[in-house]
Amino acid sequence: MGELIAFPTPDRTPAPETEPEPLWREAVGHELREERRTTGRTLSDVAGEAGVSTQYLSEVERGLKEPSSEVLGAVAGALGLRLVDLTIRVSRRLTRISGPVCLAA
Repeated sequence: MGELIAFPTPDRTPAPETEPEPLWREAVGHELREERRTTGRTLSDVAGEAGVSTQYLSEVERGLKEPSSEVLGAVAGALGLRLVDLTIRVSRRLTRISGPVCLAA
């Protein structure tokens, strides 16, 4: 007959506590706020140029709102960024926090 292969017993030690991966909206908000502060702009200045309320922009920056692509484009544009630039920054931030991801299968 065939060979009997023993399966390893599962490790019952609890997984180490790790920080949960941030949500996309939180990472986007962080990058928008960082860019706004780096350029010395105010919430009301950027919000006015982007056509959104100051309160809404504040909520986006704090990761409390999930903005549409139109809003992201308007806010990024008001900050002198293209959507692709913002997306790359967010992706790099998430990679630093979560570790590299292999996309090849």
